Amino acid sequence: MKSNTVKEKLKRGEPSVGTWLTLSDPMSARLMARVGFDWLTVEMEHTPVTFEHAATNFALIAAGGTVPLVRVPWNTGENIKRVLDTGAWGIVVPMVNSRAEAEAVVRAAKYHPIGNRSVGGTVHAANFDADPPAYYANANDQILIVLMIEHVDAIRNIDDICSVPGIDAVFIGPNDLTKSMGMAPVFESPDSEFTEALDRVLKAARKHGVAPGIHVADAPAARRRIDQGFQFVAITSEVGFLLTKAKESLNSLGLGSDRVVARY
Repeated sequence: MKSNTVKEKLKRGEPSVGTWLTLSDPMSARLMARVGFDWLTVEMEHTPVTFEHAATNFALIAAGGTVPLVRVPWNTGENIKRVLDTGAWGIVVPMVNSRAEAEAVVRAAKYHPIGNRSVGGTVHAANFDADPPAYYANANDQILIVLMIEHVDAIRNIDDICSVPGIDAVFIGPNDLTKSMGMAPVFESPDSEFTEALDRVLKAARKHGVAPGIHVADAPAARRRIDQGFQFVAITSEVGFLLTKAKESLNSLGLGSDRVVARY
């Protein structure tokens, strides 16, 4: 059975860089899996991506030698079970604001005796190049669990959240976090409430042996955050890369439009 190389990197204290996939098109997933990112997260929270689209993309990403992750639509056992049973190697769970919510994620993602994930399916094993018995025996050690810290309530409870056994990373969503602080949603802010929140996440993550993560807009921002101590770093999205490059090319010709802006 294949090993989850992202989990291994994070356990060693190394940075791991990926991006978001917001399009349901399998061709874009297949091509992005060849670029060299450590992982690609299929985005199901804010896109029309269905479970069927996601399952196809998980297989293509894994076949391309990249770790397939998914941001589930919401923190429910059904969402978590379905994406894991259809081949994701890990989950990114939005808006986890308390210890109880973090514990619910772990229970849904882990088989007995750690959690209550039910047994079934064959696609999950295929994406790890394993048979179902091998998958059931090793999945608890291989599935990556990432909790999103994107609200002021999560910042207040960050020590309790990071102390939950089974969590691999906590991942700051800057847009929602700044919005919950009463600001316009942005990736970066010099506001002291925002910068202090990031420091609190870094300290709590280090204390409990959890990898700290954050979403950034571009490669220079990724380098700064890695130097700051963040390990699980997402750079924009495939749409962000697409639109940024297209606008850059058109702007160099004195053309283009400001009507379309990629939020991530």
